[in-house]
Amino acid sequence: MTSSCASWKSSVASMVFAIWATLLMWPGSASAQIKVIISGGFSSAYEQLLPEFEQSTGIKVTTGSGASQGDGPQTIGAQLARGVPADVVILSREGLNDLIAAKRITAGTDVDLGRTPTGVAVRAQAPKPDLGTVKAVKRLLLNAKVIAIPGSTSGIWLTTDLFPRLGVAGKINVKVIARGSEMAAMVATGDADIAIMPVSEILHAKGVDFAGPLPDEIQFVQTFSAAVTASSNDIPDAKRLIAFLSSAHASDAIRKSGLEPIASK
Repeated sequence: MTSSCASWKSSVASMVFAIWATLLMWPGSASAQIKVIISGGFSSAYEQLLPEFEQSTGIKVTTGSGASQGDGPQTIGAQLARGVPADVVILSREGLNDLIAAKRITAGTDVDLGRTPTGVAVRAQAPKPDLGTVKAVKRLLLNAKVIAIPGSTSGIWLTTDLFPRLGVAGKINVKVIARGSEMAAMVATGDADIAIMPVSEILHAKGVDFAGPLPDEIQFVQTFSAAVTASSNDIPDAKRLIAFLSSAHASDAIRKSGLEPIASK
């Protein structure tokens, strides 16, 4: 009886070990890991969607951040250029096009995820300025003591296109800030009167209110896109993440974050 019991226990132990070993080697197990570098415009939607992706696929994702464009050392392009590992990048389409031209993206993997307009942030509970006309916006810019703008895609557009077009370049006090959260903090503490930035970054920033979008005549709509890097060591799992973020299933989270989803049908 004792011998039979010992034999049975041995068989069960062998079976458990075999199942455990099989699971370790199973494709798409929890041992799979990829890294993402993302800019601020799509971050809120991404943070909402990522836990579901990890739970449903068993793929562990680590996330870094960087600006879509600009001259600083923490732009996504600068990070990739100095060898920072990444499998997926999520950034403005303008920034992604720069990376494609620099051959830092796996060809044919770029996908547009969502688009958001440019808007104005004011201190929480402060009166909201008139943004209904181009003249009103020009007046707001000229009267503001300090205006915070991004150092990335929308900030480049503001300084090279909109401000010169409105005739206010050189007449306004502009502070170029690397991160959207830092811009919001400046407005929240009164160090800047307003911030002009993507609406998707304003809606979830602390200490500020969304005053409204810029008028259509002077509007700049950004598209945020994803792609697999040329240096990725796990292209299949990187593509799985992008497919999830661009799926119709992700649309609600993207919309709630202040972007118009560009979902797969």
